[in-house]
Amino acid sequence: MPDKRILIVEDDENIAKLVQYNFQKAGFVCVVADSGEEAIDVIEKKSFDAIILDIMLPGIDGLEVCKRIRSNKRSSSTPVIMLTAKGEEVDRIVGFEIGADDYVVKPFSPRELILRVKSIFKRGIKKPEEEKDVLKFGNLTVDFSSHTVCINKREIELTPIEFKLLVLFLKRKGRVQSRDVLLSDVWNIDSDITTRTIDTHVKRLRQKLGKIGDCIKTVRGIGYKLIEE
Repeated sequence: MPDKRILIVEDDENIAKLVQYNFQKAGFVCVVADSGEEAIDVIEKKSFDAIILDIMLPGIDGLEVCKRIRSNKRSSSTPVIMLTAKGEEVDRIVGFEIGADDYVVKPFSPRELILRVKSIFKRGIKKPEEEKDVLKFGNLTVDFSSHTVCINKREIELTPIEFKLLVLFLKRKGRVQSRDVLLSDVWNIDSDITTRTIDTHVKRLRQKLGKIGDCIKTVRGIGYKLIEE
């Protein structure tokens, strides 16, 4: 995947060099930041195709950096892969809750990390055979060939998770989706932990979709469903 720009946010110099070496060897362009403050500064000035983010950073930690990424117009739809020694399920869920797209636990395989990043990129360029080219809902259009979402022909920027969540709602229109089902089908997590992961992402998706977002209804105590306009 030539010319893909990766930001590596890691305070451990050896790990940063390891990740940078392997991604550059795979044909990526890499920029390294060794603190949360530096990462935020770089993100405000440059655009990246993906961000690999350590959680345990000095000063501003990775969770806060992820929040800043999602609130920044330049980076709000940029895939974020958490790379951290904190591997408990609750830690992963917190990461997903604030907008991470994937989670890799240290110690890790550089090859696996590269494959995870490539997998996220392929969501935008590879159309599953069973998919239709386009899904429509009122004046909203989801085009799988270009991996775009438009309302009245105006493109709406979604993160990979938000895109996957929207597609699931469209395909299961009118059917209630419990939070457990959404965690399993969108995040690939099986968990009994009470979490606001789904609520946070649905809230963001609603905001980005504007009036159409009002069609995603909360089913109290269960989950959500998409209803006809």
